Amino acid sequence: MAPQREWFEKDYYKILGVAEAATPKEITKAYRKLARELHPDANPNNAAAEERFKEVSAAYDVLGDEAKRKEYDEVRKLGPGAGMFGGGAGGPGGFGGAGPGGFTFTTDGLGDLLGGLFGQRGRRGPGAGGVRGAGPQKGEDLVATLTLDFADAVHGITTALHLTSDAACSTCSGSGAAPGTSPRACGVCHGRGVTDDNQGLFSLSSPCGACAGRGVVIEQPCPTCRGTGTERRPREVKVRIPAGVDDGTTIRLKGRGGPGRNGGPAGDLLVECRVSPHRLFGRDGQNLTLRLPVTFAEAALGAEVEVPTLDGGRVTLRLKPGTQPGSKHRVKGKGVVTERHTGDLIVTVDVTVPQHLNEAEKVAVEALSRAGSSSPRAHLEV
Repeated sequence: MAPQREWFEKDYYKILGVAEAATPKEITKAYRKLARELHPDANPNNAAAEERFKEVSAAYDVLGDEAKRKEYDEVRKLGPGAGMFGGGAGGPGGFGGAGPGGFTFTTDGLGDLLGGLFGQRGRRGPGAGGVRGAGPQKGEDLVATLTLDFADAVHGITTALHLTSDAACSTCSGSGAAPGTSPRACGVCHGRGVTDDNQGLFSLSSPCGACAGRGVVIEQPCPTCRGTGTERRPREVKVRIPAGVDDGTTIRLKGRGGPGRNGGPAGDLLVECRVSPHRLFGRDGQNLTLRLPVTFAEAALGAEVEVPTLDGGRVTLRLKPGTQPGSKHRVKGKGVVTERHTGDLIVTVDVTVPQHLNEAEKVAVEALSRAGSSSPRAHLEV
């Protein structure tokens, strides 16, 4: 991909609030945080937030792509004035000259220089240039949050996500032209989206002013989208949540994000899952957890106790005599079940102490106390 004019002017690292040496994971994390804060759905009728959201999305479009980021870093090494290439060949600050703040280049290896910088071979003579037209552009990635019931997250579910976002215009199908008409190729750039400025030895290309770099001209704009090809509307997206999704998991839906431009593919939809807590069960990785209250007699003498499972069934747990409070017991295969792994149910025993005893219970406990021959605090004696 050829560098865009904005690459010379904007510091995408600063826009995302990350260091230039940031890892891809840190860049993605920063983008998602800003996208959630600035998304138009969270800031209705806030033009400043919407503009900032677009700026953040543009920054991530470059820094989130390894190849684009590499080219962007190469462009930044030339300095903020490099994008203007001021002066003609041999003039101050231009190619072949060494004016203040300029660079000195010779024609030797010029093709290699342009090829290395712009990702394509430089061409000498009229018609050469390193800037491409707008061309097909992928739509922006969208971020949405989906709140799931605990059981649905464990077992998996197919549900619908309702969101309001930009989408291909329902009237013109994204062409931008009124029904019954079609965009025509730009007569100035002949559909290329760029025009060349002949500098003699070589030429520089810039986005076509007649068609704004789109390569086409819309003579009769669509009455719904006014020629943009997109409209903001509510839509429903079906989401299949696989079994075992944990709180904070992000699911990427390819092609369900913002619409592409100039025939480009749609962006992706990033669905961030939030799992509601369960009244009884907890989760530890692929295992489910449960705290089981038992009486002193059940713990001391041993017992068979029924334990509920998440699927609505019950299993029998056998407690040995002398079971201690806080002890953990494993029920095989009753945890989170996925295609690759089956978790267990981890039961933690809680021995309950009655707060109000009737006379018979009080007599029985007193008799037990008198019958005891050892102290649980013997090890504390010094």
